[in-house]
Amino acid sequence: MSQHDTTEWSVLNKLKPFLQEAWKQSGFQKPTNIQTEAIPTIMEKKDVICESPTGTGKTLAYLIPTLEKIDAESQHIQAVVIAPSRELVMQIHSEIQSWASASDIRSASFIGGANVKKQLEKLKKRPQIIVGTTGRIMELIKAKKLKMHEVSTIVADEADQLTLPEHRRHLEDIIKTTLKDQRQLIFFSATIGKETERVAKEMMVSPSIIKVEQNKADKLKVEHLYLVSERREKMTMLRSILHSFTGKTLIFVKDGETAEEVQRKLQFHHINVDILDGMSKKQEREAAMRNFRKNKVATLVVTDLAARGLDIRNVSHVIQFDIPREYKQYVHRSGRTGRMGAMGFVISIVTQQEVRDVKRFCKELGVKAIRKNLYKGELIDHIMKKEEKGKRRSKKSLPNKKNKKS
Repeated sequence: MSQHDTTEWSVLNKLKPFLQEAWKQSGFQKPTNIQTEAIPTIMEKKDVICESPTGTGKTLAYLIPTLEKIDAESQHIQAVVIAPSRELVMQIHSEIQSWASASDIRSASFIGGANVKKQLEKLKKRPQIIVGTTGRIMELIKAKKLKMHEVSTIVADEADQLTLPEHRRHLEDIIKTTLKDQRQLIFFSATIGKETERVAKEMMVSPSIIKVEQNKADKLKVEHLYLVSERREKMTMLRSILHSFTGKTLIFVKDGETAEEVQRKLQFHHINVDILDGMSKKQEREAAMRNFRKNKVATLVVTDLAARGLDIRNVSHVIQFDIPREYKQYVHRSGRTGRMGAMGFVISIVTQQEVRDVKRFCKELGVKAIRKNLYKGELIDHIMKKEEKGKRRSKKSLPNKKNKKS
């Protein structure tokens, strides 16, 4: 039991009335592990590095204490939340609006690709908290439209992405525009690697490091399945899988070009599907997300960056058309389903050469990778053929070089 665990979560009773009311309206029975650990630490105004699995309530873990500290009477920006994608920015801003609705706190969002003049109009309303992508925020700072001297809180959501070379320079430049002795830095992600932690520590002052593991019970509610296919047969297998179940499905592919190809081929076979990737226009991405959330489209083809950190409820299946290159990609992808303890399925379509990668990812995650076959449009248990059994026996019977007698 952590130092912050109590029968009655005392922190909630200390929050401003509008946050207590928002909590009651949310219907949450109790805070999640990351909320219990992070909220009191953030309220102590310490720099914090937090790692917690997807679907565990990370956004509220930093938003609640951040909103608690906002002075609604001030005309200055006091908190900045940074995210790597436009979709995640809009999602976070929606949460801010929801939780601050009963207060006088004003907020604004700033994303690349949006009309600059319209975004400048938002600044005239004197928001106290803003959320945006690194490039657009830095652009506004350089244009001297965004005043950072009163900012006391900077949050980096999906910190492992924001510390990569393409974002890191902007992130560092944004932080440097604030006063070192009055700012608090908060880094959150589902995966905080050694490099991310090292980079974060360079920017921080004696940070508290909070790492929360996924509950074993929640892990067991997500099944990790894989099917073996020749590369040229992957599309046929994908269509068969989609016909075998109903429910919201995310299909992960390696890049925008592949996303468009998969969408085109599925639509040719009368499967209603949208795409979400960096190549799409802003209006197309917003429409795709809206249609998927409102169940107008049940299937969404996505790339890793586009789907990073998105909280889409009731996603029953994640299909990996292209296997991820790294373990942390597998973690983030599989975290799109089975959120907050719901049942979910992660299905990887792999070549024989990729089987080893899936098994390795699942082993690191602490779950079992189960092989399935497709039979008459249904997913069935894989039955090992005689030649496969023979190969396994021959591997087991190989002499151990260390124990081999001379």
